[in-house]
Amino acid sequence: MASRARVRAPELVGKGGWLNTGDKELTLSDLRGRIVVLDFWTFCCVNCLHVLDELRELEERHRDTVVIIGVHSPKFVHEAEHQAVVDAVERYEVEHPVLDDPELATWKQYAVRAWPTLVVIDPEGYVVAQHAGEGHAHAIEKLVEELEAEHDAKGTLRRGDGPYVPPEPVATDLRFPGKALQLPGGSFLVSDTTRHQLVELDADGESVLRRIGTGERGLTDGPAEAAAFSEPQGLALLPGGRVVVADTVNHALRTFDPATGEVATVAGTGRQWWQGSATEGPAREVDLSSPWDVAYFDGRVWIAMAGVHQLWTYDPEAGTVRAAAGTTNEGLVDGPAAEAWFAQPSGLAATEDRLWIADSETSAVRWIDREGTVHTAVGTGLFDFGHRDGAADQALLQHPLGVTALPDGSVAVSDTYNHALRRFDPATGEVTTLATDLREPSDAVLVGDDIVVVESARHRLTRLRLPEEAVRVESVAHRTQRAATEVAPGRLRLDVVFQAPAGQKLDTRYGPSTRLLVSSTPPELLAEGDGADTDLSRDLVLADGVTEGVLHVSAMAASCDDDPDIEYPACHVHQQDWGVPVTVTADGTARLGLVLAGMDSEG
Repeated sequence: MASRARVRAPELVGKGGWLNTGDKELTLSDLRGRIVVLDFWTFCCVNCLHVLDELRELEERHRDTVVIIGVHSPKFVHEAEHQAVVDAVERYEVEHPVLDDPELATWKQYAVRAWPTLVVIDPEGYVVAQHAGEGHAHAIEKLVEELEAEHDAKGTLRRGDGPYVPPEPVATDLRFPGKALQLPGGSFLVSDTTRHQLVELDADGESVLRRIGTGERGLTDGPAEAAAFSEPQGLALLPGGRVVVADTVNHALRTFDPATGEVATVAGTGRQWWQGSATEGPAREVDLSSPWDVAYFDGRVWIAMAGVHQLWTYDPEAGTVRAAAGTTNEGLVDGPAAEAWFAQPSGLAATEDRLWIADSETSAVRWIDREGTVHTAVGTGLFDFGHRDGAADQALLQHPLGVTALPDGSVAVSDTYNHALRRFDPATGEVTTLATDLREPSDAVLVGDDIVVVESARHRLTRLRLPEEAVRVESVAHRTQRAATEVAPGRLRLDVVFQAPAGQKLDTRYGPSTRLLVSSTPPELLAEGDGADTDLSRDLVLADGVTEGVLHVSAMAASCDDDPDIEYPACHVHQQDWGVPVTVTADGTARLGLVLAGMDSEG
């Protein structure tokens, strides 16, 4: 094996304490002799959820040698609440210990700069690798196998059961429901996300009429009792009566026929979309990425493709899908659909002339018109959020997941992390609060003069009378607790560190195998250095007079097996988007190092 830098792993500390350990406090010394993978995540982040799924097989295959530790490092204020972390661990079926680190103490000790980030610690307690973003499970698997062999030979590997202790299950009719719709007969269809089912409730919103799906993760078509989903979310009624389902973790669209109970797959392959994959074509042959909501608008099914920060469409008549809006870059940029930026769109609602969008990571409400232009109604960017009513250009939301069109042309917003139902009125340009004391509302359905809210973290539907007057709440504004990086004025060296996994090399058969895209908010922050190129290092020049902002960095690298005897080498894409808040100060750093994979020798 090649020698590695010997960096002692900092201790794991977090004021929220430990989950999934039976109330035991863990230390690194408790884990000595095991290979430890730290997963720095936050539950708002769809890329973090992708990594949770990527790690499941690794966790199972190496259960006697590997301990995965989730380090929950919040972006939003709500994510710093301990009960919210407890809920998220159950919601996403996290089956390993989790450290709740609301003040980002361990994040800072490990110099993490992005969600998600994976850090590998060897059995002697040294950091041996760091990976940012998705697509690294194969590299970590290879490293784990090497570490197992090395430390088995040295006698420093300790096999056995890990420290995971599952929580007690709780009996409720719904468990973290995601979205809902009212069927023509008056009953409600609800995506029971954590139980991998659809549930039909009577018109009272409480009595269970039937369940669709086995309750086990899977991608199986057929009758209601045999079908299988994986964390389904969005639902939309199609002309003719079928319901289209955003089957999020299966990266697929399914249909459910309420008349027959049949479930069928109509779009997606079951594989996650990666850069370079097809963006249009026959629906069953094109990969999708975490479709979170669906809505029927302008003759097509629109898809909130949260996993790649885009909107796609599915044409039921032609049986095709295509990317319709967004570049895959994460942020808030309006304009023509092909040039717009989104940030994890998670809720959709159609009216006659526009499609409303809950753009969760920018805490924004946006819309696209029939001409294909994207507009922002409420929201300013990735790091500004709160609960503030008033004029839309000053109002603040916190990670909304749902939007519901109201009869007067306004829109109700499921303001998820504010535990509130908000309203935006295009006629007045005002944002108001309709209801508070909800618990992580993720969707709402208009029923006559009432609105039925999906209270996801209270595991129920809640019926509210639409108020004539708005609720008054105390205004509050937040910025993420993540500290800004202090950078020196003038020239800033940007280095994205990528080291191909053992046994692999950069794939240059068809040209450059790396890509780096840089931009900033505000755009005036960068005098030079924005745009796309193939080199993972670049000199940026910060403009005079701009003292703070966000650098948006998107990096991709492709690597393949390096054995000439392998006829069909396996290839893998590594990618990550960073939004790096920066403050310009005289004694700031002149180099910004971001680790895509490997170790930053200059960091």
